[in-house]
Amino acid sequence: MTRTMGFSSPLLLGFDDVERALERLSKAAGDGYPPYNIERLPQTAERGDTLRLILAVAGFAPDDLEITVAENELIVRGRKREEEGRTFLYRGIAQRQFQKTFVLADGIEVAGAQLADGLLAIDLVRPTAERAVRRVPINGRG
Repeated sequence: MTRTMGFSSPLLLGFDDVERALERLSKAAGDGYPPYNIERLPQTAERGDTLRLILAVAGFAPDDLEITVAENELIVRGRKREEEGRTFLYRGIAQRQFQKTFVLADGIEVAGAQLADGLLAIDLVRPTAERAVRRVPINGRG
């Protein structure tokens, strides 16, 4: 069976990475824990185009969370250590371990992260790209 994607057009050159990123996203899209928001922050003179990723991680301490960036992927992991000596009669607050992966576009940088009131906020900055037109010389044969 032949797999066909929208990126198989001969006019789309060099989009192999985008196709692989979409495949990774389709595999990781099923888990909804922990819930999250993505918001665009207003641009200021000091800060260009900024996105804020907010994950609801109530009950997790900074030591229980890990944020890594590798190969254009932002990976947020949470692992809550069980406290010995505690007996729950009912446990309705989810504190299970998780791994959430976000695929980042080229050039997106992680500016920092904050944990407050059970919300983990991660700021992502897109530097403004300079648009340039470049003339390509044509070399003749012979």
